[in-house]
Amino acid sequence: MKSPKVTFFTLGCKLNFAETSSIERLFDEKGFTRVDFNSKADVVVINTCTVTASADKKCRNIISRALRTSPGAYIAVVGCYSQLKAAEVAGIPGVDLVLGSNEKFRIFEYADGFVKGDKPAIHSCEIINEQRFDSSYSFSGRTRSFLKIQDGCDYFCSYCTIPLARGRSRSAGLDEILQQAAELEAAGVKEVVLTGVNIGDFGRPGSGSLYELLRELEKQTSVERFRLSSIEPDLLSDELINLVAGNQRFAPHFHLPLQSGCNRILEKMNRKYRCSLFTGRVNRIREEIPDAGIGADIITGFPGETLADFKDTVEFINNSDIAFLHVFSYSDRNNTEASLLPDKVSPAEKSRRSRILQEIAGIKLRDFYKRSVGQIHRVLFEKYNKKGRMCGFTGNYIRVEIPGNSNFINRLVKVELIEAGEDGVMKGVVRE
Repeated sequence: MKSPKVTFFTLGCKLNFAETSSIERLFDEKGFTRVDFNSKADVVVINTCTVTASADKKCRNIISRALRTSPGAYIAVVGCYSQLKAAEVAGIPGVDLVLGSNEKFRIFEYADGFVKGDKPAIHSCEIINEQRFDSSYSFSGRTRSFLKIQDGCDYFCSYCTIPLARGRSRSAGLDEILQQAAELEAAGVKEVVLTGVNIGDFGRPGSGSLYELLRELEKQTSVERFRLSSIEPDLLSDELINLVAGNQRFAPHFHLPLQSGCNRILEKMNRKYRCSLFTGRVNRIREEIPDAGIGADIITGFPGETLADFKDTVEFINNSDIAFLHVFSYSDRNNTEASLLPDKVSPAEKSRRSRILQEIAGIKLRDFYKRSVGQIHRVLFEKYNKKGRMCGFTGNYIRVEIPGNSNFINRLVKVELIEAGEDGVMKGVVRE
């Protein structure tokens, strides 16, 4: 008998990609054959995001695509969207199984042989007090892996549904993470990205702090590069910055969610810091690691954000020594404080403000690239790009390309950055 075919689609963050990889391995163990999403499959698993209204819409579109490609396939929709809006997901024609954030890791317990029934099955627990931690890591090749070390969040920002979708903050055990990192190292992975919802909050009895985790990873593994995913500014300590500064095995790359450059809006967002703290963290990084890649998230059009508030944000970002800026337009999320606030910003005005911030983001990136010309960095090369050139990332997250040479795939190579391209990629010359 032919083995059943399964395909996967992941929406959202790096954490979701790590978790999808773990679910994929469950299907591998059961003898399923993985196929590309554009190929016909017997089972389709869609791991969802619900951070914005557009994420919900994308999920519905992906379900429609799956049904067009694989008519009659068993459709399982799992993850954050399923956790928050299980009945809504179940009402989408073609859906057979809806699993919440924790249940998705036990898909074989709920799928009943992946036989389509008369109506969708829904399994979603009250996650807010969930203590269970499901380990995950991605492994789609030897170059880079995303390793989940933490889940959930205790911050309850006024616009965010993550605590409702993923529950309270909880972490993996230290020994468990070290074992998984060793497995990835043995498989040839050169870079491990430590990911979670709020990794700066890592730690529980027996786990230690994020700083202690990094020290143990440094001591007990030989992985060539570790990279931190997004970390809250108020949880980025001096000792973490100093550790990254003093060891080339830790990527000099920090992604700090800013969300607003206006203190009044930060307070309405229920953020745990104000602009001065963010500036202090950026300045501290620059003091210790002048060439660090520093990124930030920004939300524009938050309810009550006046033109003066927006101008404060623009001025703050212009004066902040960051390299990467990710811009999001605010969208109401059910069951959040922000959704009940008055003085909504119109869609047209949100789009206008977003365009202004996107222009600033482009300027910031170009300036960072120009400053990097002439520098020598270790680049982890991954693959050929569409132009037939070898492509990879520096530790400070600059995408670099060189003339094609397959000998460099999955290797850290010293490269001089010689030119900032118009496509967001720097050209380099090998200097080994």
